[in-house]
Amino acid sequence: MSKILVISGHPNLKQSHANQIILAQLQTGLKDVEIRHLAELYPNYQINVAEEQKALLAAEVIVLQFPFYWYSMPALLKKWIDDVFSYNFAYGARGDKLKGKDFVLSFTVGGPQESYAPLGYNHFTVEQMIRPLEQTVYLTEMKYHPPVYTNGMIYIPGVYNRLEDVQAKAMAHSERLLAQIRHICASPENRIAKFTTEWFSRFDRLEEDASFFLQHLSDQIVWSMPEGNFLNHQGFLDWYALVRKQFKPGCQHTIEQLEVQPHGDGYEVSLRVRLLAQTYENSSFKGAVLNVLINETWQLTLDEGGKITIHTYRGQAVTES
Repeated sequence: MSKILVISGHPNLKQSHANQIILAQLQTGLKDVEIRHLAELYPNYQINVAEEQKALLAAEVIVLQFPFYWYSMPALLKKWIDDVFSYNFAYGARGDKLKGKDFVLSFTVGGPQESYAPLGYNHFTVEQMIRPLEQTVYLTEMKYHPPVYTNGMIYIPGVYNRLEDVQAKAMAHSERLLAQIRHICASPENRIAKFTTEWFSRFDRLEEDASFFLQHLSDQIVWSMPEGNFLNHQGFLDWYALVRKQFKPGCQHTIEQLEVQPHGDGYEVSLRVRLLAQTYENSSFKGAVLNVLINETWQLTLDEGGKITIHTYRGQAVTES
């Protein structure tokens, strides 16, 4: 299961009859999930932007869970977007940090379904009213998935609905949301994203045993890196031996950008990876500490059993200090 981040925008969950149930179902129904309750974290509206951006960077699937307030979202959640989706993080010249992540809106609507129509008292559909949020996702280059929402999710004793009906709707909403998240996580794109994390984690250790890498490389792998061009498994082993003489174990690869696109019978993976590494005194780097940004492109296939095989692997250094 991919890392899932849920941002709860309800201002007072203790008074919630629906969002409280939905969040509880997400917590128990998902393996790798973090739920951040904004009202508990920031009762004074002073959002820790660095911490929120850190949580977003670690996530593969992002879910906003909130009640539909005045055809939009609660004020704290809106401020969270305003503060956290900042220039050169979520948009702008270098603002591609969220690119490729999966994004889902999940919200509860008080009014009945028939009211959100040209002849209803709300005049517009829910989808029309959330267009600004949809466009926000497009601007950040995240993947926008159909929203999950449910009408008639308000309970006022003796005025609107029965409590048990609202709670039953909340459970049904949870099931639809869980199904959508699981479907997203099972997609080839997310399988590949999870694999890249493990791949670079193994490289960080620079272990002598290279069998993990070999089992995911084609016998005819074309390996092109700043150190040169290498062919087949033996070529990779020659490159790996060279790298182990240059870099000390304990490197740190950080995937800053990941994009997966279908390509022929497989997929093309475009990555931007930052490498922080200490080098040996007797290496060509003379013991320097490296901070290198590398653009990588992989061509790979994914078989029915989920095994990934890389056929071409190309990396080019962008910056170095």
